[in-house]
Amino acid sequence: MTIEIRGGVELPARRETVALHTSDGLTLVGELSLPLETAPVATIVALHPLPTGGGFMDSHIIRKAAARLPALADIAVLRFNFRGVHSPHGTSEGTFGDGIDEQYDLAAAMDLVLQRRLPHPWIVGWSFGTEVALSYGLRYPIDGAILLSPPLRRATDADLAAWAGSGKRLVAIVPELDDYLRPAEAATRFAIVPEVELVAVAGGKHLWVGEAQTSRVLTEIVARLNPGALPLPSEF
Repeated sequence: MTIEIRGGVELPARRETVALHTSDGLTLVGELSLPLETAPVATIVALHPLPTGGGFMDSHIIRKAAARLPALADIAVLRFNFRGVHSPHGTSEGTFGDGIDEQYDLAAAMDLVLQRRLPHPWIVGWSFGTEVALSYGLRYPIDGAILLSPPLRRATDADLAAWAGSGKRLVAIVPELDDYLRPAEAATRFAIVPEVELVAVAGGKHLWVGEAQTSRVLTEIVARLNPGALPLPSEF
């Protein structure tokens, strides 16, 4: 049977509900998705958009990464609700920390990556999630970070500058029609990190709505984590 890969299609994977425990005493709701029959070649730690704006672990790009990439690219995907966030998977304890207390949520996720010995971890943040990635991601043994629609509102120039010469890859995927930061401004702000890979997406929008934009984002992710899996198929 052939499945057309689009929308909410969920491809086969080993999916496990996980509980992440923060150092300040909270339990967060999450899910780990692994390739069905093989070991993963790389790992995504997904950080979702702004909780007060409706962001959660099921925000569509993150949900589709978990639904597709274990099967299509042998990539493990760890996604979770930041503190105080509710989704169909459940509610994480705590309250919104304005991008500061969420550093403990990221730490809990990276603890699980270490415990499970998940290979080649990358932090993939979307919007608010990019702020957490930029501010705190360098604390961990990651290969790099991928920033989807980075607003650069909470992350400071000092946060950005720390990535320069860090040995960690930094990829910023910026929509042409973004609501907060467009490619020309992004080039100026990210100039402080000479090695940044800045990808301007023609016609792209902050929320990456539609299958064409979803496929572009997932392709850019796979191009860094497992380029041999490209091009991503449209059928399974």
